[in-house]
Amino acid sequence: MTDPLLRIAAALERLSPPITDADPAHGHWFVWTAAGLAAVPPPRSAPLALYAGVDTQRANLLENARRHAAGLPAHDVLLWGARGMGKSSLVRAVHASLAADNEHIALVQVAQPDLETLPRLFTRLAATDRRFTIFLDDLSLDGDDGKVHALRSLLDGGVMARPEHIRLAVTSNRRNLVPRSMAENDAHPDANAVNMRDVTDDRLALADRFGLRLGFHNCDQPTYLAICRNYAGALGLPFDPHAALAWATGRGARSGRVAWQFSVETAGAAGRQINL
Repeated sequence: MTDPLLRIAAALERLSPPITDADPAHGHWFVWTAAGLAAVPPPRSAPLALYAGVDTQRANLLENARRHAAGLPAHDVLLWGARGMGKSSLVRAVHASLAADNEHIALVQVAQPDLETLPRLFTRLAATDRRFTIFLDDLSLDGDDGKVHALRSLLDGGVMARPEHIRLAVTSNRRNLVPRSMAENDAHPDANAVNMRDVTDDRLALADRFGLRLGFHNCDQPTYLAICRNYAGALGLPFDPHAALAWATGRGARSGRVAWQFSVETAGAAGRQINL
């Protein structure tokens, strides 16, 4: 091979994604992509006690995860609802709590573009003697009935259904993971079907596969202030409710995410580090 070809081959090798092959038997945090399984450092997660306004959701998710970690019957979980209300962070926080208790369970995050590789991931984990939670974050299946049917089959009913030591935790802004409004439905290729009820039932059947569905709703003012107060106490910061409300007004929203952003601003202005 000539020198120019060698240089081109070396450049292509540098650009190609590395082949990862982490050992799923060790560690608590993983990411799965088409390239393979990679172990990752623990992400930032707030202590469970800091979550306000989602007490029932927190308790149910934690109890289900503890059962799964203990090898008891447990559900696949769908966390749906308002943005910024802690769906994703609560999944991480619950898993961090189990990891701190040395529970033999691992969280494996899979991005939406890699959904089609889930059967390969299940095969990869099938022989590992521990419990796994597959985390699909911010999932939305806009008009993609192929992915809807594939995921439905993997959850329940297909010959490639997920193994018994694996459960899914899925977050979405949509209650049923599919378009809800009439305008969205009109844009769907089945909008002119003779019996739209059959089409709707077929598409909503995916959400029915989740035994535990937890709704997260818009944040009222008292709940928002309680979240800000919790963060301030945990970070050792002064709490000014008027400043917290002004911050939310400037962003046109009240949520757990906005409360955290206000806390970051307060800590930065005070020259304080955040150690959560």
